[in-house]
Amino acid sequence: MAPGGRLIAMGFISLKDWRARSAGLAQAASRAKALLRPALALSEADALSVNEIACTDPGCPDVETVVLVMRAGEPTRALRFRGPLDALDEAAARLLAQEETGLRGI
Repeated sequence: MAPGGRLIAMGFISLKDWRARSAGLAQAASRAKALLRPALALSEADALSVNEIACTDPGCPDVETVVLVMRAGEPTRALRFRGPLDALDEAAARLLAQEETGLRGI
Protein backbone atom coordinates (compact mmCIF):
# COMPACT_ATOMS: atom_id res chain seq x y z
CA MET A 1 0.00 0.00 0.00
CA ALA A 2 1.28 3.47 -0.89
CA PRO A 3 1.43 6.41 1.51
CA GLY A 4 -2.03 7.80 2.12
CA GLY A 5 -3.61 4.34 2.01
CA ARG A 6 -3.74 4.09 -1.80
CA LEU A 7 -3.34 0.71 -3.42
CA ILE A 8 -0.62 0.37 -6.00
CA ALA A 9 -1.38 -1.78 -9.01
CA MET A 10 1.57 -3.89 -10.04
CA GLY A 11 1.93 -5.00 -13.60
CA PHE A 12 3.00 -8.53 -14.30
CA ILE A 13 4.34 -9.79 -17.57
CA SER A 14 4.01 -13.36 -18.74
CA LEU A 15 7.11 -15.41 -19.45
CA LYS A 16 6.07 -15.62 -23.11
CA ASP A 17 5.79 -11.81 -23.37
CA TRP A 18 9.09 -11.33 -21.51
CA ARG A 19 10.87 -13.70 -23.90
CA ALA A 20 9.40 -11.91 -26.93
CA ARG A 21 10.49 -8.52 -25.59
CA SER A 22 13.93 -9.85 -24.74
CA ALA A 23 14.33 -11.28 -28.26
CA GLY A 24 13.18 -7.97 -29.76
CA LEU A 25 15.72 -6.04 -27.69
CA ALA A 26 18.49 -8.47 -28.71
CA GLN A 27 17.64 -7.92 -32.40
CA ALA A 28 17.54 -4.14 -31.92
CA ALA A 29 20.91 -4.27 -30.11
CA SER A 30 22.48 -6.27 -32.95
CA ARG A 31 21.12 -3.83 -35.53
CA ALA A 32 22.36 -0.82 -33.50
CA LYS A 33 25.82 -2.37 -33.12
CA ALA A 34 25.95 -2.97 -36.87
CA LEU A 35 25.32 0.76 -37.39
CA LEU A 36 27.64 1.95 -34.63
CA ARG A 37 30.74 -0.19 -35.30
CA PRO A 38 31.56 1.38 -38.69
CA ALA A 39 30.46 4.86 -37.59
CA LEU A 40 32.86 4.66 -34.64
CA ALA A 41 35.57 2.97 -36.77
CA LEU A 42 36.03 0.25 -34.16
CA SER A 43 38.66 -2.45 -34.64
CA GLU A 44 38.32 -6.13 -33.78
CA ALA A 45 40.12 -5.41 -30.50
CA ASP A 46 37.46 -2.87 -29.48
CA ALA A 47 34.17 -3.71 -27.76
CA LEU A 48 30.74 -2.12 -27.84
CA SER A 49 27.76 -2.43 -25.51
CA VAL A 50 24.27 -1.03 -26.10
CA ASN A 51 21.51 -1.10 -23.50
CA GLU A 52 18.05 0.43 -23.34
CA ILE A 53 17.28 1.80 -19.89
CA ALA A 54 14.42 3.59 -18.17
CA CYS A 55 15.37 7.12 -17.21
CA THR A 56 13.59 8.77 -14.29
CA ASP A 57 15.62 12.00 -14.21
CA PRO A 58 13.67 15.21 -14.88
CA GLY A 59 14.05 16.31 -18.49
CA CYS A 60 15.10 12.82 -19.55
CA PRO A 61 13.06 10.76 -22.00
CA ASP A 62 11.22 7.78 -20.50
CA VAL A 63 13.63 5.45 -22.27
CA GLU A 64 17.16 6.10 -23.44
CA THR A 65 19.93 4.02 -24.94
CA VAL A 66 23.37 3.89 -23.34
CA VAL A 67 26.29 3.04 -25.61
CA LEU A 68 29.57 1.98 -24.02
CA VAL A 69 32.58 2.29 -26.31
CA MET A 70 35.52 0.22 -25.09
CA ARG A 71 38.56 0.86 -27.26
CA ALA A 72 41.66 -1.23 -26.56
CA GLY A 73 44.08 0.77 -24.44
CA GLU A 74 41.64 3.65 -23.81
CA PRO A 75 39.13 4.42 -21.06
CA THR A 76 35.55 3.30 -21.59
CA ARG A 77 33.31 6.09 -22.84
CA ALA A 78 29.56 6.23 -22.21
CA LEU A 79 27.35 7.84 -24.85
CA ARG A 80 23.62 8.44 -24.55
CA PHE A 81 21.00 8.32 -27.26
CA ARG A 82 17.80 10.01 -26.08
CA GLY A 83 15.40 7.37 -27.31
CA PRO A 84 14.69 3.66 -27.43
CA LEU A 85 17.19 1.21 -28.84
CA ASP A 86 15.11 0.42 -31.92
CA ALA A 87 14.99 4.12 -32.87
CA LEU A 88 18.79 4.40 -33.14
CA ASP A 89 19.45 4.96 -36.87
CA GLU A 90 22.40 5.87 -39.11
CA ALA A 91 22.05 9.58 -38.37
CA ALA A 92 22.09 8.92 -34.61
CA ALA A 93 25.10 6.61 -35.02
CA ARG A 94 26.99 9.39 -36.84
CA LEU A 95 26.13 11.91 -34.10
CA LEU A 96 27.27 9.50 -31.39
CA ALA A 97 30.51 8.91 -33.32
CA GLN A 98 31.10 12.67 -33.49
CA GLU A 99 30.48 12.94 -29.75
CA GLU A 100 32.90 10.13 -29.04
CA THR A 101 35.56 11.73 -31.27
CA GLY A 102 35.22 14.91 -29.20
CA LEU A 103 35.55 12.97 -25.96
CA ARG A 104 38.71 11.32 -27.26
CA GLY A 105 40.17 14.72 -28.13
CA ILE A 106 40.81 13.79 -31.74
